[in-house]
Amino acid sequence: MSERQRAGMSVTTNLAPRGKRGGNNVLVYLISLIVVAITVGPVLYGAMGGFRTNAQLAEKPTGLPDPWVGTNYSGVLSGGSFWTYAVNSTVIAVITTGVAVVFGVMAAYPLARYRFKGREALFMVFVLGLLFPAAVAVIPLFILVTRDLGMGNTWWGVALPQAAFALPLTVVILRPFLMALPRELEEAALIDGASRIGVFWRIMLPLSMPGVITVAVLAFVTSWNAYILPLLLLQGEMRTLPLGVADFSTEHSADTAGVLAFTTIAMIPALVLFLALQRRIVSGLQGAVKG
Repeated sequence: MSERQRAGMSVTTNLAPRGKRGGNNVLVYLISLIVVAITVGPVLYGAMGGFRTNAQLAEKPTGLPDPWVGTNYSGVLSGGSFWTYAVNSTVIAVITTGVAVVFGVMAAYPLARYRFKGREALFMVFVLGLLFPAAVAVIPLFILVTRDLGMGNTWWGVALPQAAFALPLTVVILRPFLMALPRELEEAALIDGASRIGVFWRIMLPLSMPGVITVAVLAFVTSWNAYILPLLLLQGEMRTLPLGVADFSTEHSADTAGVLAFTTIAMIPALVLFLALQRRIVSGLQGAVKG
């Protein structure tokens, strides 16, 4: 076989995998575009629909605003009920996030850094907690919160159960972060005279901050979008934004553009928070998987 033939075979061999990889990349991009269109499409449609009139929606449901109308959004923002719903959602989400993160870190730290009998079995309890959504226990929770604890129609009555259901995911994500930290750092700090709490507060917690931010955002967004538990426990002016969307849709069933505007504004806080911290969330989830 001549040198030219050998070179031709070598070029053919090298080009085939590249072509195959190129075809795979095109397929991946195509699937990604389809997923993005399915995910983002309804959000964009709702946002654009809020800038249209009901007549425009009836005449051409899939058209663009012509002309653009801002009265739907201004009408929602000028209404006092919207801000009442927003304050309730914000307070409940902040309480839920704070409780879930604080107690999640306190639970994940000993499960990651200490060796004791039954450690893995205890961790499996948190893992199994991921299998039980809040909807499964709504009736017992309603009885417990309203009758036994007397916290019905309060922020804490909703936030505490939500934090409890966010705790398993918090522990599952944070434990790998804390386990991956070198023990030499902890030992060196203890030799220098630091206490266990000082080691945790000054060394372990700052180094695991990507995981903490990840679980905090997930807990906040989950609480912000919660519907079933607030529906059972909250009434009147204590209701949250998801319940406000349902109430507004019922009261203004003929005002489709106004309903779209109200729904779009209700999504903005959680959406902005998620987009602003998406890199930290991705890095946090990657760290949890690697750990």
